[in-house]
Amino acid sequence: MDTVEELNGTYFYAGKSNLTASELFFMIFCENVVSQLGLGVVDFGAVVALFSGVNNLTTRTKPQGAIKGTSYSSKAARKIFKQAKFPFNIRLPTFIGGYTPSTIKIRMVARIGTFVGRTVPVFGWLILASDVSQITYRSIRDYNIIARNKDKLW
Repeated sequence: MDTVEELNGTYFYAGKSNLTASELFFMIFCENVVSQLGLGVVDFGAVVALFSGVNNLTTRTKPQGAIKGTSYSSKAARKIFKQAKFPFNIRLPTFIGGYTPSTIKIRMVARIGTFVGRTVPVFGWLILASDVSQITYRSIRDYNIIARNKDKLW
């Protein structure tokens, strides 16, 4: 954070003067976005995981009601694990669909490749959800340190 002062009921922050409380919060929020996403490798991995899970590859004819297409992650995982199944006939839950929350379906699978291929995008969502929560927490914390009592959040 840069120099902070209060001038005539407004704020001075990062070389900008006459900032309202909402403008101050926006500047702090932008700084936190840049510092969080500046990590690079983790966030790039999250984006790759998300896009590798998009069903944009054509595939064989599927049963009626199935979601059309397959993803790069599913194709790669099935190629690596082939027909291998979990021991003791264990079936684990996977998510399909979900590019709008109302389309998410849970399917139980016994094959390792299917499970891995469908789980890769979930890690992308978890990483991005973690980023959003950390950015929000740090922005509110930093803003509340600077803001006057009447301008503080929560």
